[in-house]
Amino acid sequence: MALTKLVRFLLSTVTFFSLWLLALNEAIPVPEAVAEFLPALPLWIIVSFGAYSLGSIGWSLVTFGDCEEAHRELMKEVAQARDELRRNKITIDDE
Repeated sequence: MALTKLVRFLLSTVTFFSLWLLALNEAIPVPEAVAEFLPALPLWIIVSFGAYSLGSIGWSLVTFGDCEEAHRELMKEVAQARDELRRNKITIDDE
């Protein structure tokens, strides 16, 4: 049986939060240094994920390549559409 990404995500999330709650309620023994950090762990994970996401999006924008061929093809299709509209006597705003 193959697990979907949603099922894997939910399974890992439920497992993490179960262990976190057990450690937070001292059902699982953890070192004192970890116990001080434990209440803020979910917030830290959310902030880290947000920072990673913003960095990933920013890097994708910086390294986004120009698509010269796609631009030429799109402009050709726009010109064809304008010609077809003119043949059908539909006025358009030309720039």
